[in-house]
Amino acid sequence: MIHRIDHIAIAVEHLDSAIDTWVNLLGCDRSTVTIHEVPSEKVRAAFIPIGETKIELLEPLGDDGPIAKFLSKNGAGMHHIALATDGVDAEAKRVSALDITSLGEPSAGAGGKKIVFLHPRDTSRVLVEFVEPKGTL
Repeated sequence: MIHRIDHIAIAVEHLDSAIDTWVNLLGCDRSTVTIHEVPSEKVRAAFIPIGETKIELLEPLGDDGPIAKFLSKNGAGMHHIALATDGVDAEAKRVSALDITSLGEPSAGAGGKKIVFLHPRDTSRVLVEFVEPKGTL
């Protein structure tokens, strides 16, 4: 079951300046920001909380990861929307029955969360991520 929007992700060229922009825009304290490196995705991610939701800022680690490719093709901007669930596997199976394709198998995301992405061709050209906050692989 989907519970809420976990985060909205934005691809950025420079994480530190993007953090400054968003912290100022949201009027929050920089101490609320958490930063994770996700080597498997070749990205550094900053999470800025807004109530129960977060803004995730994604900076590429190198030139060959998915965020680097996204930035090269599209420039900075919205990358994906993440939906919180208690069961990534069950949700991926449920939407598969609706002909919505997962992009790979569930894997570890930032902060050790269990994640899986859905193909944007099946979701109105929006990259959707399922996130299981306390998931285990």
